[in-house]
Amino acid sequence: MSPLSKYYVGAAIASILALLLLPSLVAWILVIAVLAGPVAVYFMLDESQRTRLRRIRRRQIGR
Repeated sequence: MSPLSKYYVGAAIASILALLLLPSLVAWILVIAVLAGPVAVYFMLDESQRTRLRRIRRRQIGR
């Protein structure tokens, strides 16, 4: 399992647990934060860093 897929599985489990155990509004805020965190970090990268990240991921897809 790749590190990226481990993150996806962890985020899904955290979201499901939050929806089951926490009050409704708090759970939805937590789910949005878990999903929006990586997106915000990606957009904080420079263009050269984004290009490098895309290039590295493309190489890993062909394994």
